[in-house]
Amino acid sequence: MKKVAVIGYSGPVDRPPLLELRDICLELGKTLAKKGCIVFNGGRDGVMELVSQGIREAGGIVVGILPDEEVGNTYLSVAVKTGLDFQMRSFVLLRNADVVVSVGGEIGTAIEILGAYALGKPVILLRGTGGWTDRISQVLIDGKYLDNRRIVEVYQAWTVEEIVQIMEQIL
Repeated sequence: MKKVAVIGYSGPVDRPPLLELRDICLELGKTLAKKGCIVFNGGRDGVMELVSQGIREAGGIVVGILPDEEVGNTYLSVAVKTGLDFQMRSFVLLRNADVVVSVGGEIGTAIEILGAYALGKPVILLRGTGGWTDRISQVLIDGKYLDNRRIVEVYQAWTVEEIVQIMEQIL
Protein backbone atom coordinates (compact mmCIF):
# COMPACT_ATOMS: atom_id res chain seq x y z
CA MET A 1 0.00 0.00 0.00
CA LYS A 2 1.38 3.41 -0.96
CA LYS A 3 2.22 5.74 1.92
CA VAL A 4 1.89 9.39 0.95
CA ALA A 5 2.82 12.39 3.11
CA VAL A 6 0.94 15.60 2.32
CA ILE A 7 2.55 18.79 3.59
CA GLY A 8 1.57 22.45 3.27
CA TYR A 9 0.05 25.52 4.84
CA SER A 10 -1.29 25.44 8.37
CA GLY A 11 -3.88 27.89 9.64
CA PRO A 12 -7.63 28.52 9.58
CA VAL A 13 -9.32 26.84 6.62
CA ASP A 14 -11.85 29.66 6.24
CA ARG A 15 -9.23 32.35 5.44
CA PRO A 16 -6.77 32.95 2.60
CA PRO A 17 -4.73 31.24 1.31
CA LEU A 18 -6.52 28.08 2.47
CA LEU A 19 -9.95 29.30 1.42
CA GLU A 20 -8.76 29.32 -2.21
CA LEU A 21 -7.13 25.88 -1.86
CA ARG A 22 -10.11 24.17 -0.24
CA ASP A 23 -11.43 22.39 -3.32
CA ILE A 24 -8.08 21.10 -4.54
CA CYS A 25 -7.15 19.86 -1.04
CA LEU A 26 -10.44 17.99 -0.70
CA GLU A 27 -9.98 16.54 -4.20
CA LEU A 28 -6.43 15.47 -3.33
CA GLY A 29 -7.61 13.71 -0.17
CA LYS A 30 -10.49 11.94 -1.90
CA THR A 31 -8.32 10.86 -4.82
CA LEU A 32 -5.54 9.46 -2.62
CA ALA A 33 -8.12 7.56 -0.56
CA LYS A 34 -9.74 6.09 -3.69
CA LYS A 35 -6.30 5.00 -4.90
CA GLY A 36 -5.86 3.05 -1.65
CA CYS A 37 -3.09 5.21 -0.24
CA ILE A 38 -2.44 5.61 3.46
CA VAL A 39 -1.92 9.32 3.93
CA PHE A 40 0.28 10.87 6.59
CA ASN A 41 0.26 14.55 7.48
CA GLY A 42 1.00 16.85 10.40
CA GLY A 43 -2.50 16.25 11.76
CA ARG A 44 -3.36 19.87 12.49
CA ASP A 45 -5.34 22.56 10.64
CA GLY A 46 -4.89 24.07 7.16
CA VAL A 47 -3.94 21.80 4.26
CA MET A 48 -3.65 18.93 6.75
CA GLU A 49 -7.27 19.32 7.87
CA LEU A 50 -8.71 19.77 4.37
CA VAL A 51 -6.86 16.79 2.92
CA SER A 52 -7.84 14.72 5.97
CA GLN A 53 -11.47 15.69 5.43
CA GLY A 54 -11.34 14.54 1.80
CA ILE A 55 -9.74 11.25 2.80
CA ARG A 56 -12.34 10.51 5.46
CA GLU A 57 -15.22 11.46 3.16
CA ALA A 58 -13.88 8.92 0.65
CA GLY A 59 -13.45 6.22 3.31
CA GLY A 60 -9.66 6.33 3.42
CA ILE A 61 -7.06 6.26 6.18
CA VAL A 62 -5.18 9.34 7.37
CA VAL A 63 -2.53 9.37 10.08
CA GLY A 64 -1.65 12.64 11.80
CA ILE A 65 1.90 12.94 13.14
CA LEU A 66 1.43 15.65 15.75
CA PRO A 67 3.93 17.91 17.45
CA ASP A 68 4.19 17.98 21.24
CA GLU A 69 0.94 16.84 22.87
CA GLU A 70 -1.44 18.54 20.44
CA VAL A 71 -4.84 17.11 19.64
CA GLY A 72 -5.28 16.56 15.92
CA ASN A 73 -8.06 17.60 13.59
CA THR A 74 -11.36 15.71 13.78
CA TYR A 75 -10.85 13.86 10.48
CA LEU A 76 -7.80 11.81 11.47
CA SER A 77 -8.08 8.03 11.52
CA VAL A 78 -5.07 7.88 13.86
CA ALA A 79 -3.44 10.73 15.79
CA VAL A 80 0.17 10.13 16.87
CA LYS A 81 1.36 12.50 19.60
CA THR A 82 5.12 12.59 19.20
CA GLY A 83 6.09 14.84 22.10
CA LEU A 84 8.49 16.46 19.62
CA ASP A 85 8.67 20.05 18.37
CA PHE A 86 7.42 20.92 14.88
CA GLN A 87 10.70 20.31 13.05
CA MET A 88 11.51 16.98 14.69
CA ARG A 89 7.93 15.80 14.23
CA SER A 90 8.33 16.52 10.52
CA PHE A 91 11.14 14.00 10.21
CA VAL A 92 8.96 11.29 11.77
CA LEU A 93 6.31 12.17 9.19
CA LEU A 94 8.79 12.04 6.30
CA ARG A 95 10.35 8.74 7.39
CA ASN A 96 6.94 7.06 7.08
CA ALA A 97 6.29 8.17 3.49
CA ASP A 98 7.09 6.66 0.11
CA VAL A 99 6.41 10.01 -1.59
CA VAL A 100 5.72 13.56 -0.39
CA VAL A 101 3.14 15.94 -1.92
CA SER A 102 3.56 19.63 -1.15
CA VAL A 103 0.72 22.20 -1.23
CA GLY A 104 1.73 25.85 -0.65
CA GLY A 105 3.30 26.30 2.73
CA GLU A 106 5.56 28.49 4.77
CA ILE A 107 8.93 27.75 6.42
CA GLY A 108 7.81 24.45 7.99
CA THR A 109 6.85 23.19 4.54
CA ALA A 110 10.20 24.33 3.13
CA ILE A 111 11.98 22.36 5.86
CA GLU A 112 9.86 19.31 5.04
CA ILE A 113 10.61 19.57 1.30
CA LEU A 114 14.34 19.78 2.02
CA GLY A 115 14.11 16.99 4.59
CA ALA A 116 12.28 14.69 2.17
CA TYR A 117 14.92 15.35 -0.48
CA ALA A 118 17.76 14.65 1.98
CA LEU A 119 16.06 11.36 2.95
CA GLY A 120 15.74 10.35 -0.70
CA LYS A 121 11.95 10.63 -0.74
CA PRO A 122 10.47 11.82 -4.05
CA VAL A 123 8.66 15.15 -3.72
CA ILE A 124 5.74 16.28 -5.90
CA LEU A 125 5.12 20.02 -5.87
CA LEU A 126 1.47 20.95 -6.52
CA ARG A 127 2.22 24.12 -8.47
CA GLY A 128 -0.03 27.15 -8.38
CA THR A 129 -0.66 26.70 -4.65
CA GLY A 130 1.77 29.40 -3.55
CA GLY A 131 4.23 29.50 -0.69
CA TRP A 132 7.37 27.39 -0.72
CA THR A 133 5.82 24.84 -3.06
CA ASP A 134 5.98 27.41 -5.86
CA ARG A 135 9.12 29.22 -4.64
CA ILE A 136 11.27 26.11 -4.44
CA SER A 137 10.51 25.23 -8.05
CA GLN A 138 12.53 28.31 -9.09
CA VAL A 139 15.80 26.94 -7.66
CA LEU A 140 15.69 23.38 -8.98
CA ILE A 141 18.78 22.21 -10.87
CA ASP A 142 17.74 21.02 -14.34
CA GLY A 143 14.17 21.53 -13.13
CA LYS A 144 14.45 18.37 -11.01
CA TYR A 145 16.99 18.49 -8.17
CA LEU A 146 17.67 20.52 -5.04
CA ASP A 147 21.43 20.09 -5.13
CA ASN A 148 24.26 18.73 -7.26
CA ARG A 149 24.14 15.30 -5.59
CA ARG A 150 20.84 14.68 -7.41
CA ILE A 151 19.59 12.52 -4.55
CA VAL A 152 16.02 12.17 -5.76
CA GLU A 153 13.84 13.91 -8.29
CA VAL A 154 11.50 16.74 -7.33
CA TYR A 155 8.45 16.55 -9.60
CA GLN A 156 6.04 19.32 -10.54
CA ALA A 157 2.31 18.85 -11.09
CA TRP A 158 -0.45 21.35 -11.76
CA THR A 159 -3.43 19.07 -11.03
CA VAL A 160 -4.37 16.18 -8.76
CA GLU A 161 -4.56 13.98 -11.85
CA GLU A 162 -0.92 14.79 -12.66
CA ILE A 163 0.07 13.92 -9.07
CA VAL A 164 -1.53 10.49 -9.48
CA GLN A 165 0.19 9.96 -12.84
CA ILE A 166 3.58 10.82 -11.33
CA MET A 167 2.96 8.52 -8.35
CA GLU A 168 2.04 5.65 -10.66
CA GLN A 169 5.32 6.15 -12.55
CA ILE A 170 7.61 6.31 -9.54
CA LEU A 171 6.03 3.91 -7.00
